[in-house]
Amino acid sequence: MNMNIKAVIFDMDGTLWDSAKSVAAAWNEVLSEFPQLGITLTEKNIKSVMGLPMDEIADKLFASGSAAINKEIMDRCCEYENEYLRMHGGILYDGLEVTLAVLAEKYRLFIVSNCQSGYIEAFLDYYGLAEYFEDFTCWGDNNVSKGENIRLLCGKNGIEPSEALYVGDTQGDCISAYAAGTRFAYAAYGFGSADKYDIYLTAVTQLTAMQ
Repeated sequence: MNMNIKAVIFDMDGTLWDSAKSVAAAWNEVLSEFPQLGITLTEKNIKSVMGLPMDEIADKLFASGSAAINKEIMDRCCEYENEYLRMHGGILYDGLEVTLAVLAEKYRLFIVSNCQSGYIEAFLDYYGLAEYFEDFTCWGDNNVSKGENIRLLCGKNGIEPSEALYVGDTQGDCISAYAAGTRFAYAAYGFGSADKYDIYLTAVTQLTAMQ
């Protein structure tokens, strides 16, 4: 399929890497300071909410009964998570760096995620991948939806949304991509599902064959 694509915009979790084990470890260290909640998180818990805005994740996982406490815990978890990922990283999907290097020869590359500020930077710094990406943004930078952030990033970088491809692994990513006016590549190797897509991926390396 020839889609006249000039830019590829990536989701993070379930698309570029799997950080669930590291995130669960980091958050459990913070949650140990709140023993009254009796919460211990698993990789499965983390994967079940990845892709959601951070405030929604707090409400689903912490359920303390207080929005203020949920926010305090989430803020502390996110701050420590960024530090932890800079030290421990996550699991890159096979062939990711080679794929990025090949794509960067033909396309402009970006990242848009629903993560907190600093998360994308931790990923790029730990693996030394910043050279491949022109720009990125996330929910934590401005508290707007992923679809709106895709649209804003395109506008900032002079990209027509119709000439961009968003790569993600969830139905939320699908909805966001089409709401922003981009094409959508569904990363079926990730954490979620999607009912509509322009490209179906069983591995990130398949993007190198895109026309």
